[in-house]
Amino acid sequence: MQKSVIRVEGLRVRYPGAARDAVSGIGFTVAAGEVFGLLGPNGAGKSTTQRVLTGQHRAFTGVAEVLGVPVAAWGRSLYSRIGVGFELPAYFPKLTARENLAAFAALHRGPVSSPGAVLAAVGLTEAADRRASALSKGMKMRLNLARAILHRPDVLFLDEPTSGLDPANAAAVRAVIREQARAGRTVFLTTHDMPAVEELCGRVAFMRDGAIVALDSPRNLRLAYGRRSVAVEYTSDGGLSRAEFPAADDPGLLALLASGRVQTVHTREAALSDVFIAVTQDVAA
Repeated sequence: MQKSVIRVEGLRVRYPGAARDAVSGIGFTVAAGEVFGLLGPNGAGKSTTQRVLTGQHRAFTGVAEVLGVPVAAWGRSLYSRIGVGFELPAYFPKLTARENLAAFAALHRGPVSSPGAVLAAVGLTEAADRRASALSKGMKMRLNLARAILHRPDVLFLDEPTSGLDPANAAAVRAVIREQARAGRTVFLTTHDMPAVEELCGRVAFMRDGAIVALDSPRNLRLAYGRRSVAVEYTSDGGLSRAEFPAADDPGLLALLASGRVQTVHTREAALSDVFIAVTQDVAA
């Protein structure tokens, strides 16, 4: 059995003045080398959980351990072992990408990778000497990821690393995360990017109202909560219409096929987005 790198038991957080817990007694473990996804709508408790595990929020009850040590016992030394990349990129706008990484490297007492090597890993070699303020959003997000992996952490905490990115940049960020996992790092990912979850995560936990309501592999969750269907395009009143049916032997589908108006038919597999809706639908977005 793989060693747990993250262990949470009975974690509970309530902000001052709040009527209910932001995190209400959740528990889970994350194994070494695992990519673990924590999903849910805004306000479900994902960011609070991540802030606890990264030592940014200390007012909690229950167990929260990282690398076998309670988070509260780590102190500043925790940040030599974890890398943190949150949704809003952190950088010095007047410095170049290379200078940014050199500045962040100087904050670490342990070994760090060279700025050039890390920029190459995230595909920013050609932008190394451009000011950070002049980089595109996709480049800034990759620079943010470069900062998080600069000191070769054991655990990566990433919050919405592909937020607002076009498909090409999102794919580039996913590739970097995948390489970090292959290098043996544990990745704790919070995101609304379902393709990233499908591609990267071995297990996924869904939060709703501060609680974990589903936890399993993406495949098992799709089987449990998703649904397959048959999608059809057909001619109607001189145009093209679409319809979806729950099964291939659905009477409505059979009647439509018999009409001779069907143009295309394809099976729609259950998706993780279906699971998201099924387990979080009681929560306002």
